[in-house]
Amino acid sequence: MGDSIHAELDRRCAEVAPQVVTWRQHLHRHPELSNREGATARLIADHLTSLGLDEVRTGIAGHGVVGVLRGGRPGTRVIALRADTDALPVTDLCGTDFASTAVDQDYPGGPFPVSHACGHDGHTAMLLGAATVLAGVREQLPGTVLFVFQPAEEGPPVTETGGARQMLVERALADPEPTMVFGVHLTPHPKGHLAYRVGNQYAASCLVKITITGRQVHGSTPWQGIDPMPPAAAIITGIGQLYRQVDANHPVTVSIGHLEDIGRFNIIGEHVTLWGTVRCAVESDMAEVQQRLARLAEHTAQAYGCTATVEHLQDVPAVNNRQEWLDAALPTLRRVVGDERVVETGGALGYDDVSEFVNAYGGLYLMLGAQDSEFDAAGNIVPTPGGRGVVPNHNPRFYLDDDTLPTGVRLHAHLAVDHLAGRIEPPA
Repeated sequence: MGDSIHAELDRRCAEVAPQVVTWRQHLHRHPELSNREGATARLIADHLTSLGLDEVRTGIAGHGVVGVLRGGRPGTRVIALRADTDALPVTDLCGTDFASTAVDQDYPGGPFPVSHACGHDGHTAMLLGAATVLAGVREQLPGTVLFVFQPAEEGPPVTETGGARQMLVERALADPEPTMVFGVHLTPHPKGHLAYRVGNQYAASCLVKITITGRQVHGSTPWQGIDPMPPAAAIITGIGQLYRQVDANHPVTVSIGHLEDIGRFNIIGEHVTLWGTVRCAVESDMAEVQQRLARLAEHTAQAYGCTATVEHLQDVPAVNNRQEWLDAALPTLRRVVGDERVVETGGALGYDDVSEFVNAYGGLYLMLGAQDSEFDAAGNIVPTPGGRGVVPNHNPRFYLDDDTLPTGVRLHAHLAVDHLAGRIEPPA
């Protein structure tokens, strides 16, 4: 394949751009939580089917969808393009006329407001656009493209399975197996800039559940029971000391995001449950941090006459970008967004279970900027004067600029074509 196909890809990406924006705004208006992405999956499957793909696999790991496009030319390479489809239990304050008003009344622990406060609506729309573009040039492709729409990236309810690991368990990508996986995450970086990091782009992660048990009693007679609330507060405070017990050069965070109690204002309850997350930039630190957190919780509870159990759930490995994959892909990345817009960045303590796919098959995961921001002299992301500001993912006011979406479509399409042609692969 010569350079002419790149021009054709760009032409087709421009043609599908309005539809990509329409998909994204529809998905934003109709978000669904992890393991509940039924309507989203139907929209995806219906469009992939309309493209005449060789296969459209549905019902994978709940509501996962995989489309299989076999090219018309001989070739053994297989690229998997991945997008995540689930939303968050977050109120939508993005300020657009397509903001979500959805509420999931039945989700465990709910009811919850629901919004795409992390950009997965954009990821899904961009991959639908790439599928449209690549299906249009299928006779020129020397290999196979897998369009992987993954549910439950944000983590399923703790009593359920889901996400990338479950897709692998169900062998969703086993026939044919990818020779490269690619994905991109929309972020508050400057619009159209592509950020990458050699090494761990995102951290290793786990969900932590700490259950403190005391003895229930009337609120007027606390001495007749054992109150689990004070040790819960002490554990939260004590977590701040864990950072001093691991190498200060290795970023770590332990965050408690939810406290759960069953009772009322005049009852000292039997149990308090803390829900949180552990993130480690250096994956090998995870076991030590988990051990120290368990010891802190158990000993603190004991000091108050209570007991504590600590469970580490939904562990996710770090997203690691290997140097040889980046070296191979950089010419393509620079062709798509421009030399000056491909920037190296620091690591982040976010997580993404795309790591399961990248670890299994090799590939890359990058960050595409989609907000009104710019870099200052020190390389920090700062708001562009007169713009909408810098709003982090998972914030109720998180927003995306729809003008960035066509760049994401081009990234998927160009990387797919270049990998199938043998231009992007690590040295043997």
